[in-house]
Amino acid sequence: MKKRGRRVYFSGESPLKKNRGQLTIFIIIAIAIVSAAVLFFALRENIFNAIIVPKDLQPVYNTFLSCIQDSASVGINVLGSQGGYIQLPEFSPGSSHTPFSSQLNFLGNPIPYWHYVSGNNIERTQIPSKTIMQNQLGEFLDSRIRGCRFDEYYDEGFQIFVGEPKTSVTIMDDSVEFSVDAEMSISREDETALVKNHKVTIDSEIGNLYDSAVKIYEYEQDNLFLENYGVDVLRLYAPVDGVELKCSPLVWNANDVFEKLKEAIESNTLAIKTKSGLLSANAGDKYFFPGISVPHDVRFLNSRNWSSAFEVSPSEGAILLSTPVGTQPGLGALGFCYVPYHFVYSMKYPVLVQISGKKETFQFPVAVVIQGNVPRKAMENSTAIQVDIPELCSQKNTLAEVSVFDENLNPINANVSYSCAGTECRIGETSSGKVSAMFPQCVNGFVIATADGFEETKQLYSVVENANVNIFMNQIYDKNVNLKIDGKDYEGQATITFASEEGNSRTVVYPERKTVKLSEGQYEVQVYVYRNSSLTIGAKTVEECVDVPQTGVGGFFGFNREKCFKIDFPAEVVSNALAGGGSQNYYVLESELKNSNIIEINVDGLPLPTSIDQLQQNYILLEDKGLKINFR
Repeated sequence: MKKRGRRVYFSGESPLKKNRGQLTIFIIIAIAIVSAAVLFFALRENIFNAIIVPKDLQPVYNTFLSCIQDSASVGINVLGSQGGYIQLPEFSPGSSHTPFSSQLNFLGNPIPYWHYVSGNNIERTQIPSKTIMQNQLGEFLDSRIRGCRFDEYYDEGFQIFVGEPKTSVTIMDDSVEFSVDAEMSISREDETALVKNHKVTIDSEIGNLYDSAVKIYEYEQDNLFLENYGVDVLRLYAPVDGVELKCSPLVWNANDVFEKLKEAIESNTLAIKTKSGLLSANAGDKYFFPGISVPHDVRFLNSRNWSSAFEVSPSEGAILLSTPVGTQPGLGALGFCYVPYHFVYSMKYPVLVQISGKKETFQFPVAVVIQGNVPRKAMENSTAIQVDIPELCSQKNTLAEVSVFDENLNPINANVSYSCAGTECRIGETSSGKVSAMFPQCVNGFVIATADGFEETKQLYSVVENANVNIFMNQIYDKNVNLKIDGKDYEGQATITFASEEGNSRTVVYPERKTVKLSEGQYEVQVYVYRNSSLTIGAKTVEECVDVPQTGVGGFFGFNREKCFKIDFPAEVVSNALAGGGSQNYYVLESELKNSNIIEINVDGLPLPTSIDQLQQNYILLEDKGLKINFR
């Protein structure tokens, strides 16, 4: 009988342990497979983008990505140049008292004000948040993607389809990420590729520049440093408060004062800097560093040609007059004369803030407001807010076509809006004189058309159903004015007003200004001629009486008593007295404006008054005086 041999395990491990080791290996392999599957599904879009586009189809897809990149870069530039907006907020016009509209026209580019005073004198802010910027950038890219062209590939037999895009945008400090969800299929012969998500990252400082812009804006709202510089300019370049030793009146031309202020504001605003350049500034220049510290170059711009408003009181038309003290009766004992003056100014003008990075610029305008020689009050809440769309403007549901022409039926490219019940909604801009767009329904509203070189025109229109609206605009002509008195040329002081019931009134302060902008229409032309005078209105005292409540028992029962007091009016010198003029209703034809260079106005003269009675008589005589108007 054979003996059985023994099994020898040189490794020292039992069979059970060996099986357990094999099981562990299987588990590790299973985990690896599951992990790979999870990673595959999580990253499948990137894998497809990188892998599934065959080499022969890759040029088409690269062209699509280039279209996205180029359009994204354009959108970022528009965002920076328009104060963080691509789609501008609802336009709000200014007024004669408040010149700011809701946008600053900078080299033909409209930029929404971050802070301005509306036409009805209400302070408004329209600062975009980053969310608004991201949404508008995404909408802009969606619209541009629809226009991506593949003409050269169609000729080569490619079949290309791009679905409706939906873009999400993330603005970071030094880049902007675009994620475009749009199904794109590319095929030719037997090769096909399908890509659903496309990611593009643009190197851009727009996020950082925006943060600096908000910091500068909030610093201005908290400290009003631009207004404080404006007050300094006002007191340096205009008569505000003072006394001069002389016995003749002090006279300033308000228009000359305003022009000097505009020049000074323009140059001094440009001199303002931020702390980034403070180390290189000498001691004398540090006045122009208001204390803002941002990591970018900043420029503050103003132009004398931008819309602004300057007012001063007391004034006599365009004349600032201060009479001497010491020449009046009873003051001869002083032994000298002096002229005190105090004028109160209101100034409103824009400042454009430009923040520049290495290759990009972000800019936004603000309105500087000075009232009564002092800065406006600082706003309590100056954080970024979303601009609300008026409820009426969000309910555009009726299609209408607006056609805009001049008097010769030539089409005009104009901005069209619709006004109803105090709310104005922007409709759009005409192309070749026409725009077809949705209007909000309203009864007795107005279609408003504005265009450079033409009068603003309103057309009554009730939006109740689809219709066509024709608007005819009157062209504005710039004409020279020549004033004559009794048939002779006059170069002295006068005011000439062309008053229109349609709101197109103009006033010429003669002879400082000898031009007027007119369009066809009915005007009442009024002329007041002034000549140098030494007419003195003597000092007088007037007694005024008013009823005031009685004290004691009488007051308890509601009885009043008369209380009188005296008001002293000092003597006054009338340096410019009314000495001619008249008025005339006149319909100005476009043919007269088109075929002439000069508007000649001839008025009758009046005697130079030597007494207050004669001055009053001149005003009475003027009411019956006409005038002659000749276009030549």
